[in-house]
Amino acid sequence: MTTIHPTTVRQTVQARFATGQTFEGPIGTPIEAFIEAADLPVNGRIVAAIMNGKLRELATPMMTDADLEVETTADSDGTRIYRRSLSFLMIAAAAQLFPGRIITIQHSMPFGGYYCELDDHKQLSDENLNQLRQRMQELVAAKLPINQVKVPLEEALQIFRDSGDLEKAELFSKRRKDYLTLYELNGVRDYFHGFMVPNTSYLDKFDLRHYNDGFILQFPRRQQPNCLQPFEDEPILARVFQEYEEWLRIIGVPNIATLNRAIRDGRTQEIILVAEALHQRQLTIIASEIARRPQVKIVMISGPTSAGKTTFSKRLAIQLMAQGLYPVAIGMDNYFVDRDETPRDENGDYDFEALEAVDVPLFRQHLSRLLAGETIVQPIYNFHTGSRELGEELRIGPDHVILVEGIHGLNPRLVEGLPPDSIYRIFISAFTQLNLDKHNRVPTTDTRMLRRIVRDAAHRGYTAADTIRRWPSVRRGEKRYIFPNQNNADVFFNSALVYELSVLKKLAQPLLLQVEPGTPERVEANRLLAFLQWFDPLPNGSIDYIASDSILREFIGGSILTNFEPWQR
Repeated sequence: MTTIHPTTVRQTVQARFATGQTFEGPIGTPIEAFIEAADLPVNGRIVAAIMNGKLRELATPMMTDADLEVETTADSDGTRIYRRSLSFLMIAAAAQLFPGRIITIQHSMPFGGYYCELDDHKQLSDENLNQLRQRMQELVAAKLPINQVKVPLEEALQIFRDSGDLEKAELFSKRRKDYLTLYELNGVRDYFHGFMVPNTSYLDKFDLRHYNDGFILQFPRRQQPNCLQPFEDEPILARVFQEYEEWLRIIGVPNIATLNRAIRDGRTQEIILVAEALHQRQLTIIASEIARRPQVKIVMISGPTSAGKTTFSKRLAIQLMAQGLYPVAIGMDNYFVDRDETPRDENGDYDFEALEAVDVPLFRQHLSRLLAGETIVQPIYNFHTGSRELGEELRIGPDHVILVEGIHGLNPRLVEGLPPDSIYRIFISAFTQLNLDKHNRVPTTDTRMLRRIVRDAAHRGYTAADTIRRWPSVRRGEKRYIFPNQNNADVFFNSALVYELSVLKKLAQPLLLQVEPGTPERVEANRLLAFLQWFDPLPNGSIDYIASDSILREFIGGSILTNFEPWQR
């Protein structure tokens, strides 16, 4: 029988872990203390927690019993928290050493780092960079708290103005609430979009090094959270970001605050038209470069998911036709090996993204025969039966160019043995340079995820939760098969459009709000919703200004290229 008896109100809370451990402590004890007591074995460093299905800082006091899961630097949110906190550490140290000089965090580096520049465009000397590194290390050793402080809005705006961060002051001047939550470290206050670690002792893995006109703040990557990866120069990627920064200067919208102002001032049509014109100019340059090389017969196109590869390939085909060339598309998916020969991943599932899932010898043989002027019979892969079937014959003439689009397009093993000068390689992705402000980046992966959420819902019947759930697997495939080969490209195409997040906001928000609360997918949905709040949506009817062949149409619908196939002769 159940015995019910009177008792006193419990002055403690319990933290329950998936390991079966339960710990009890006084009400108001920070999450950090319970996690330290649990002493859980993890990869990387614990920097946050999931409390009852919601992401929380380690400094959060526990007021009720809760289920806790740890978030480490080997997790996506944990990685972001570490990088954000490390950025604040750098900014706080620089504020002491170089008062009046503002550091801008420009973009990320693939090996794990942020490229940073000073607003006065004067590079730090070796001595200055060493001083900054040493001061950051001193702050880490001091174990200084990183505190949240709620500041009246006008006071926060004055802090930004006094520090010279005018774009941040403009962005938050339109805030509806009369306060702003800032973070404070060693007397320095700043706004950061997202959570922080509780103190500086968590931030011991970093380095600084000169690069181009600025420097790199290096941190561990999620895949290897316990160490820094070796420096890798990325000259092509650096030029892409520099070019996009120049585009933003031409359009007059270097950050979100100026984009919102331009939308409010009625410049929406101008921004859309100029952004699309810059894409068109880039496409024209690439097509002209191919046309100037008569030996080029194969154009390999690769890039991560939701980069806009399909629309790019069709628009490139049109530009090549305008140059007097005739593109022929070959689908790499048709060269899949039979299902029973498909490799499996570590979970025993078919790994269709592995290069071994493609019949590479047959693919090379067909390209070699086409270059020799011979006729081939194209394969057609039947995804229902899991086997190849015979398709139409194909032969190319002197004015033809073969277009091949696929995740392995830049892998040298795919075209081994073919004449190197017959191949032109293109890497495409959305390299977003439009940032929230000088210290808060807009990750390129967030732009692509929002594109995919909108497209999956409209054209594939997937919910936002479905897309978010699949995203880690998608990213693993990109990091394994696509990004390691990106520097084999002859050219990078930046598919980002300065105005697109103002378009995607209106379409993505209702989809994200439908994600079930308390689920891991809702944690990610909440992060994206909080990020989108800073973008003003385009005025009603403005979507009509977007060209019918825009890369963005691939995701929002209305593309004139959906059923377009290049004319072949």
